[in-house]
Amino acid sequence: MRLPRNARWAVPTVAVVVIGGGIAASAISVAQAAPDLPAKTPAQLLADIAATQKIPALTGTVVESANLGLPQLPQVGNPTSLTSLITGSHTLKVYWQDGRHFRLAMPQTMTETDVIRNGSTLWLWESASNTVTRYSLAGHGHDATAPQPADLPALTPQQAANEALQAVGKTTVVSVDSNVSVAGEAAYQLVLAPRDSRSTIGSIAIAIDAKTSVPLRVQIFAKGSATPAFQVGYTQISYVAPAAANFNFTPPAGATYDNTSKPQPGQQDAGPAPAGQPGSYGSGWLTVAEIPSSFLSEASGQQAPVSTPSGSGVFGADGQAAVNAFLGAGKQVSGSWGSGQLIHTSLINVLIVGNQLYIGAVDPSVLEAAVGHATPVPSGS
Repeated sequence: MRLPRNARWAVPTVAVVVIGGGIAASAISVAQAAPDLPAKTPAQLLADIAATQKIPALTGTVVESANLGLPQLPQVGNPTSLTSLITGSHTLKVYWQDGRHFRLAMPQTMTETDVIRNGSTLWLWESASNTVTRYSLAGHGHDATAPQPADLPALTPQQAANEALQAVGKTTVVSVDSNVSVAGEAAYQLVLAPRDSRSTIGSIAIAIDAKTSVPLRVQIFAKGSATPAFQVGYTQISYVAPAAANFNFTPPAGATYDNTSKPQPGQQDAGPAPAGQPGSYGSGWLTVAEIPSSFLSEASGQQAPVSTPSGSGVFGADGQAAVNAFLGAGKQVSGSWGSGQLIHTSLINVLIVGNQLYIGAVDPSVLEAAVGHATPVPSGS
């Protein structure tokens, strides 16, 4: 069973790549008796999701954490950068009116990063660097699932659930686990698990508010583990409309300002992804992303080229140290496809071949099969 496009969660959908860090599971899930709720089958919960056309107005606090078994990576200043998101836990304030009016605020010590959508305008503000980016979403009408800037990670349970629910199909086993209480709300647990043993994901558990069908928490478990490798969930939630002032934003004086618009997806011929260009191999649970190694410099929050294990590229002390620590966790591997470095975590494997990275929640053999065979990702997708 696959949810129709218009029945998926009406929230901005963006991808997040998770490759390591620490965990603060107790901040999200506190042991307590399972709530007594009327029994529901997986089909009934999926029907509830399909029937939920609009997420109600709410305010809340979300905590994201990861535990993938890599050494602690040095922190960088940008809390939405990859090297920041994969180290320790992160707290997010959510102000949600509807798909065209919301604010996500990630506070840190003496800094804050905000994503604000007000109608057809989306703002990204990073106070640490005093930089502002304005995205024009004109032309997307009231479609809250319209493409969002690709450099914004999926930070809320609604976004994470939307990504997970796209896996529902013939390749997925769907079941219901014990009821739970999340942020004081009684919730059902819908569990998705891959049928293919080559996936490193054991299961994905989605806690669904029994009253509103809003996703309250998403937990991803590595194969054979009872502890979530990644989770994002509410620690506090109130179904009250946030003040309209939360969606108003004026760039502060002296801020570095970038005014841009989201390009429309382009068309490219199928075939292996050219070197230095993003690509994709496989589908569903066995999807492998092929991206240029320069992604690591972007993920670190820096602008200069990334260094290879033997190179000398520099993009700032903190970011460079984080990338070096990440690369240092790999081991040399080789095969009929060539040679490279394999970085293994409990959930994600990364194969570095030349200037390309192959990333997926899959066994290394699937990564090796993707070398030189990924299809280019259309521009703007």
